[in-house]
Amino acid sequence: MKYNPTGVCSKEIEFDLDSEHRIHNVVFTGGCNGNLQGIAKLVEGMDAEEAIRRLSGIKCGFKNTSCPDQLAHALQAGLNK
Repeated sequence: MKYNPTGVCSKEIEFDLDSEHRIHNVVFTGGCNGNLQGIAKLVEGMDAEEAIRRLSGIKCGFKNTSCPDQLAHALQAGLNK
């Protein structure tokens, strides 16, 4: 799935959800490369609902959102598909 985040430096988030709603192959385009690679590795194989619970509401500086929060939005959209 591809998701276009808003309010953050990254421009696109791609990921796969398997039949058990486990997360795979997360790739961020743009943003803080090292941090986003770390997030992608940490959520690999994680249940999407658990990742949403952990990542929702994280803010970046004075922004109302962050790349992890936007990943949570993307995952929720993937589950609602």
